[in-house]
Amino acid sequence: MTDLVNAFAAAFHLVLSGDRGLLEIVNLSLKVSLLAVAFAAAIGLPLGALLAIHKFPGRNAIIILSNALMGLPPVVVGLLVYLMISNSGPLGVMQLLYTPTAMIIAQTILITPIIISLARQTLEDLHHEYDEYLRMLGLGPVKRAMTLIYEGRSSLMTALLAGFGRAIAEVGAVMIVGGNINHVTRTMTTAIALETSKGDLALAVGLGIVLVTLALGINAVAYSVRAHPARGL
Repeated sequence: MTDLVNAFAAAFHLVLSGDRGLLEIVNLSLKVSLLAVAFAAAIGLPLGALLAIHKFPGRNAIIILSNALMGLPPVVVGLLVYLMISNSGPLGVMQLLYTPTAMIIAQTILITPIIISLARQTLEDLHHEYDEYLRMLGLGPVKRAMTLIYEGRSSLMTALLAGFGRAIAEVGAVMIVGGNINHVTRTMTTAIALETSKGDLALAVGLGIVLVTLALGINAVAYSVRAHPARGL
């Protein structure tokens, strides 16, 4: 019990004192996850809008696939990315393995289906609600999609926050493609796993406190966005 209390006391000291090593890990985690969300949003929002507005052959199959990929095991993503960017893989010449870029790629693949599926549902509901009005305005497909994305921005922000929450808590895929290299690819989740196995509970608990705080903050923002939607069409 004493060891546990000491570990928490040391952890709070690391957090409150702004320990350099802890901050370095947190900064890398945030950088990787935020960039992954940005790339996933650039892919997922347009695809979600396409699926919401247009009927075309294979649309239902794509929707089913995107929904299924929301539960894609992270280690499988990590393995696939590893096979692609390893020295013997087709992208090996780019030397991406064990770099933050590799982790961003893996996280982007993981969260893109989440954003596609949530964006598609949100925009499809809006499209059904305002389809006749948009037709009266004579908007083309692109402007219609942009209008719906703008009007559904509150719900879409919740989708992005869900993607960020998945990315920041990821450990399997980033461990495989990043290698958990100190000062290079060590994130909060991989550092917690490593430090716990080494018995360094102070740093592990400190990072855990930061991670839980981020999770609570994300959920608080998501709740606030849902409670105060910004729709003005």
